[in-house]
Amino acid sequence: MNDPLCLLSRREALRTLGCGFGLLASAGLAHQEAGAAVANPLLPKLPHFAARAKRVIFVFMQGGPSHVDTFDYKPRLAKDDGKMLSFDDARVLAKTKEVTEHRVFKSLWKFRKYGQCGQFVSELFPHIAEHVDDLCFLKGMHTDGVAHGPATLFMHTGSINLVRPSIGSWVLYGLGAENQNLPGFVSIQPSMGNGGPRNYSNAFLQAVYQGTAVGRAGVSSEAVKIENLSNPRLTASEQAEQFELLRAINAEQLQRRAGDQQREAVIYSQELAWRMQMHAPNVLDTSQEPEHIRQLYGIGEKGTDDFGRQCLMARRLAEAGVRYIQVNYGDNTNNPRWDQHSKIEEHAIHAYNTDKPVAGLLADLKQRGLLEDTLVWWGGEFGRTPYAQNNGTGRDHNPNGFTIFLAGGGVKSGFSYGSTDEFGHHAVEGKVHMHDWHATLLHLMGMDHERLTYMHNGRPFRLTDVHGKVIHELMA
Repeated sequence: MNDPLCLLSRREALRTLGCGFGLLASAGLAHQEAGAAVANPLLPKLPHFAARAKRVIFVFMQGGPSHVDTFDYKPRLAKDDGKMLSFDDARVLAKTKEVTEHRVFKSLWKFRKYGQCGQFVSELFPHIAEHVDDLCFLKGMHTDGVAHGPATLFMHTGSINLVRPSIGSWVLYGLGAENQNLPGFVSIQPSMGNGGPRNYSNAFLQAVYQGTAVGRAGVSSEAVKIENLSNPRLTASEQAEQFELLRAINAEQLQRRAGDQQREAVIYSQELAWRMQMHAPNVLDTSQEPEHIRQLYGIGEKGTDDFGRQCLMARRLAEAGVRYIQVNYGDNTNNPRWDQHSKIEEHAIHAYNTDKPVAGLLADLKQRGLLEDTLVWWGGEFGRTPYAQNNGTGRDHNPNGFTIFLAGGGVKSGFSYGSTDEFGHHAVEGKVHMHDWHATLLHLMGMDHERLTYMHNGRPFRLTDVHGKVIHELMA
């Protein structure tokens, strides 16, 4: 194969190679100097209609917390505890090809009513329970995928087996960024398993809509940072001088190659990285918060310290104008934290680790007036079965019926929508498929899920594909 550089003169080779440096520089300022008629894709965009929420904080409970042990009280489980009954279960049928009997398994935790709304909450979540009058529970959720990988991908992208943009990328594509000095979409300590980077990927959308991962699961949140924001080899003035040179190179390249979206996207991303050097470290530094706020999140306490820092970081990012923030309670093992196929009593560990931090986030957002236009979403990829798996001490996956809760962002407070059957096995009333929830989330952000489309390979794509209906009953 011929090497094209061998056919170039030294002058031509230097000119061609120099073009590569343009990918490292500023787009916005270069556009201004060059007069290039290219719009910044991250500038705020008008919604389709008046939005109820400006931003989203998704608190992801990786592994599938058991709804019948947390927020979906089922007295029938205690009544029939120990009985062998048949359950029509897709996961069981996939394994055995026939309906088999399972032992009904009561919850190990007591439930009681909280708040003026009288919502039942188990003793696993005493702090979140104090906020039920601000919460909106969806108890008829159901989804696609019976294993963690497919269900997690479906929750994040609306697809199990195709590479599709994640929710945060769709939101950023539809609305742009509120703060041009920070990423519009951040995932705090995401897991590398069960979809990994695909859960915050832009897929076929422009690269500027890719989520920014801050830290990763399994690493202490105290050490969380965005990589490569500093350059210890150059002084600030030297970096500024270098940046000015690259801006000039960029200006020439953008004039010559106007309309090259891939090149523009990379330049925008690098220009954002330049600005982030001055802004992101400060936003991510939770040590700046007063002690009483840190205590509100459980920072400094055994068990709650790590997730408390993540939740406080989410509030700081929301306050700074980040459009979509995901807080991940997960790890990088094959058995996610809430995945108790045996020893369901370990739910108590994970509930303790997350209860106070999530309650602190809700309280902090409310006291700052941020809860009004911030949509908080708490939940996992599915729920768990009402029976003991393999007649043991844990519960299997259950995509047929489970619970999530919401707060702020224009949803009703002190409200419960939908229900599962008397065992908590199947959603039966007020059923909300994950496609429906995606459509509803976009609606709360001011976007019509049927209009939010992107043409790729000759076909229009959207988050909800050809499905989804907005659940208007949830809206305040």
